[in-house]
Amino acid sequence: MSSPTMQTVMDLIDGRTDELVALTQDLIRFPTINPPGEAYRPCAEYIGERLKKRGFVVEYVRGEGSPGDSDQYPRTNIIARWTGSEPGPCVHFNSHIDVVEVGAGWTVDPFGGEVKDGRVYGRGACDMKGGLAASIIAVEALIDSGLPLPGALEISGTVDEESGGYGGVAYLAERGWFSTPRVDHVIIPEPLNVDRVCIGHRGVWWAEIETKGRIAHGSMPFLGDSAIRHMNAVMQAFEDKLYPAMAGRHSDMPVVPEGARQSTMNINSIHGGQAEGFDGLPAPCVADSTRVIIDRRFLIEETLDDVKGEVKAILDGLAAQRHGFRYEMRDLFQVAPSMADRDGPVASTTAAAIETVLGRKAQFVCSPGTYDQKHIDRIGKLKDCIAYGPGVLDLAHQPDEWVGIDDMTNSAKVMARAAYSLLTREQG
Repeated sequence: MSSPTMQTVMDLIDGRTDELVALTQDLIRFPTINPPGEAYRPCAEYIGERLKKRGFVVEYVRGEGSPGDSDQYPRTNIIARWTGSEPGPCVHFNSHIDVVEVGAGWTVDPFGGEVKDGRVYGRGACDMKGGLAASIIAVEALIDSGLPLPGALEISGTVDEESGGYGGVAYLAERGWFSTPRVDHVIIPEPLNVDRVCIGHRGVWWAEIETKGRIAHGSMPFLGDSAIRHMNAVMQAFEDKLYPAMAGRHSDMPVVPEGARQSTMNINSIHGGQAEGFDGLPAPCVADSTRVIIDRRFLIEETLDDVKGEVKAILDGLAAQRHGFRYEMRDLFQVAPSMADRDGPVASTTAAAIETVLGRKAQFVCSPGTYDQKHIDRIGKLKDCIAYGPGVLDLAHQPDEWVGIDDMTNSAKVMARAAYSLLTREQG
């Protein structure tokens, strides 16, 4: 009988397409909606029970005290580790199990896992339960092939990525789960397309800006001071100064799509005046407070201090020039840009595996938004981390979300090849 080779692994993955589809369907059928964090524990336990049967040591870690964690909605993470016969590095596949709300516009059951036209449909199919399933099949095929495997393989299913990852990867990273010498290389199967290696992401700063006014009767607004009009001045200053300045900045990071290679800012919401959550007409009052939430995405060439300072300078300028202008600014969320070395071990071996499996060169990209690489990099201090997985990024969070079956199979092959290369320090 011939000795096992990498082709043995590829053949095993090809022979498990139905199993890969069924696993993806099962994962989709857990409605792990965040917020509030439904079905985290049963989904984690499903993954854990499967991997226990394959010889993995399984641990469940609850993100106690993290945002949203409660006895009703525990932030339950699963980490499973398989150890080879000889010492060596650890390759870790990290996927988040939470999904966003369903939303309107679906033509299929969001949690049915329907299969048609070579696709698996459902909330989380693309982002990222198809990637999680592919990583499990890849690792199981490696183990079952009989190839000698030094080191360790890990699979994790973590929570709350869609809301910042604080009960998931951040919580675990703070406790050493994503640091050397425990883990050496991390692949996150986010849906960045099957022929792309995602080496990082832009930075993000969320903030709340509040303009202050003075309440008065709406028939005599001259006796008050409208916070809404003050906020209008802020919005106009953004249009006149900030947006043109951001449009002139472009990054050397390979961010996709092209429009995200510049600095951007979204106005997430505006709240001003008296709430209208009742039947009848609102009271005639001058608004004494108006709040706006900004979502500023910035480049690796910018610093967070400069990004914040630019907005503060506009607000301070209005305070100096505009009668009665007062404001407060509060940070809500901030993450520095992150980028791995495209020539580093995990990026280069994954790119080589893509070329072998798909027959074309891999494209190196960066994500316009953030994902859990930020915590592995900033908290875990582990730089050798990328995102690679099946699925089209544009489908994430959309109605009728789907993942292609062929893409899942091919990505499983890429993951298996990359993991073997990292464990044995071979290329291809």
